[in-house]
Amino acid sequence: MALLILGLVMFIGAHAVRIVADDWRTATIARIGEKKWKGLYSLVSIVGFVLIIVGYGMARSAGSPELYAPPVWTRHLAALLVAIAFIFLAAGGKSMPANRIRAAVGHPMVVGVKIWAFAHLLANGRVVDVVLFGTFLVWAIVLYAASRRRDRAQGVTREKGQPKATVMAVVGGLVVFAVFAVWLHPWLIGVRVM
Repeated sequence: MALLILGLVMFIGAHAVRIVADDWRTATIARIGEKKWKGLYSLVSIVGFVLIIVGYGMARSAGSPELYAPPVWTRHLAALLVAIAFIFLAAGGKSMPANRIRAAVGHPMVVGVKIWAFAHLLANGRVVDVVLFGTFLVWAIVLYAASRRRDRAQGVTREKGQPKATVMAVVGGLVVFAVFAVWLHPWLIGVRVM
């Protein structure tokens, strides 16, 4: 569990700097340059992500205690919610054209993370699951609130978005979800989604 927690601290910490220390972040970028900042940010994020994966796997194999036993139907609901989360993730991609999902929620990737984490908390009740997905859920809630507050303060407006781009986000998200659910999730996590 220690590796998982270290990974979460590194990964979430790197992604929370703008929330808790935006002035320091801006000053550091001005001092060292944007490329170095992005390089350090990426390095810390990648190392944190790897530690999360390894730590989660180790904690699962060690037999993490169960806090609650979710009913079987929550797995089906979780799969549906994760499919929706993938649509939000696709809608927020930098290469994705302006779409109505982004226009409606502002930060669809963060919404996608919230849905993904909540879905996994519904279907998994072990301590290690609550630590992992609970941390991501809390972080995404805080990040979304901070991002929307920053948008309002900066007067950010988003174009309405084209229906074609919205359909692309929905189809793209569902295709990636299907690939992940059928092949990658069983291979990486050892759990069949569908």
